[in-house]
Amino acid sequence: MTVIGLDDTDSRERGMCTTYLAARIADGVRDAGGDVERLLLIRLNPAVKHKTRGNAALAIHTDLDPESAFELARKELETTAETDDPNTNPGLVIAPHTPENTPSEISDFARRAVRTLLSREEAERRIESAGYRHAGWKNARGKIGALAAVGSWNAFSAWTHEHISYRESEQWGTPRDVDVDSVFEASNVEYPTVWDTVDRGTGEAVCIPHTPCPILYGIRGDDPDAVRRVATKIEGEPVTRTALFVTNQGTDAHLRDGTLGEVEQNRAYRITGTVVSKPETRRGGHVFFTLASESDTESESKSTDNLPCAAFEPTKRFRDHVRNLRPGDEITVCGEVSRGTLKLEKFAVRSLKITELVTPNCPECRRSMKSAGAGQGYRCRGCKTQADGKVEQEIERELESGWYEVPPEARRHIAKPLVRGGFDGETHPER
Repeated sequence: MTVIGLDDTDSRERGMCTTYLAARIADGVRDAGGDVERLLLIRLNPAVKHKTRGNAALAIHTDLDPESAFELARKELETTAETDDPNTNPGLVIAPHTPENTPSEISDFARRAVRTLLSREEAERRIESAGYRHAGWKNARGKIGALAAVGSWNAFSAWTHEHISYRESEQWGTPRDVDVDSVFEASNVEYPTVWDTVDRGTGEAVCIPHTPCPILYGIRGDDPDAVRRVATKIEGEPVTRTALFVTNQGTDAHLRDGTLGEVEQNRAYRITGTVVSKPETRRGGHVFFTLASESDTESESKSTDNLPCAAFEPTKRFRDHVRNLRPGDEITVCGEVSRGTLKLEKFAVRSLKITELVTPNCPECRRSMKSAGAGQGYRCRGCKTQADGKVEQEIERELESGWYEVPPEARRHIAKPLVRGGFDGETHPER
C-alpha cells in the first residue's frame, strides 16, 4: 500500500482546488492499473493565516507502488497546481505503507496540524526521519498539510463524507448554473443524514461555492450513499467528474477542552465560564461579550482570566441568541481564539440567571420606592412605607438550556452541526 499526501495547490484568486487534483490523481492511479481504497479530505487548523481557502489537505490510499505513485502525482501537480499565485506553495509526500501502519509520530503530527501551528522545518524533519519520498514547490509550505494528510487515518476516529461534483474546465470562473429548487428538494429528503447543503433561513444553497474553482457543488453527510443520492438529484450544468471523500468535516476535531487561564492564540477551544458583561453590538453588526471563570466572578479583585467572545456579522441570526445572554449566565463556548477574542461557532447554556435585583415597589400604592439615602434602604414618600434594600424579581428569558450554533451559511467546514448529535445537552439546530 501507498499513501499519497498533497496540499496547497489552489488559489483564492485563480481558483483550482486540491480535491480536484486528488480526484485527477486517483483517476490516473486507476488508469495505471492501481486500486484506490479511499480519498481522504482533512481540514487543518482553520486559524492558519497562510491557508488558501478552507485549509484542506488530501490523501489518496492506493495499492500502486510508491515510485509510480510519486511520479504520477508529481506530474499531475506540476500540470494542475496554481503555482503562479505567490501564496500557493505545494507539497507532496509519499508514504510506502498502509494507512494503518503510519508511525505514531506522524499521526501525532496530523493531530497537531488540526489544533495548532506547525512549521515546514518540523514537517521536513519528520518526513526525512520516516524515509518518505517528497517534493515541494517554491517555499514548499504545503509539505505540512501533505504530511498531516498522510498521518490522519490513524490520528482521528470520527469521519464523515463529501460527494463533490466538478465542472467542465471551460466553465471555471463563470457563474454556476444550478437549479436551487432541486438542491432544496434533494436535501429535504435526506436531512439530517445529509447536512449543511442549504441554509433554510436565508434560502442560500450552501453546497455551491462562490469561488472560481472547479467544484460545482459538494454534498456532506454521515452516509456515503445518502450524499451520492442527493448529488444525483440536483439539476444544472453538466458534471465532468465526481469523487467521494472520507473527511473530518463536521466533527469538531479542531476543538480542545480548555480553561480561560490557558488559552493560546490561533487555537480553538471548548471552554465553560460565566458571562460578566452585557452583550454589546458594535460597528458592523458584530456582537461582543466577556466570559470569566466562575471563581473570577466571585472575586473582588479584577480577573486576568477574562476572555472576550464575539459573534461576527456573517453569523446572522445566531447573533440574536448571543444578544439574549445576560451577566451571570453560565455557558460553554466553542471557537477559535484570534487576536485575544474567541470567535463563536456555537455555545451551550448551562444555567441562566432568572432573577435580578430591582428597586422595590410600595406595597400600598405599587409605585417604585425611592432611595432613603446611603445605606438606609428605600421608602415611599407618600405612604411612608419602607424597605431594607433591593428585592429579587424574575426575568423572562428567551434562551433555553442547551446548544445554539451559527447557521449553515456561516459554519466552518470542520465545525460539527448540532443535527449530528452526541452533544451533552439539548440542541437547537440551525437548518
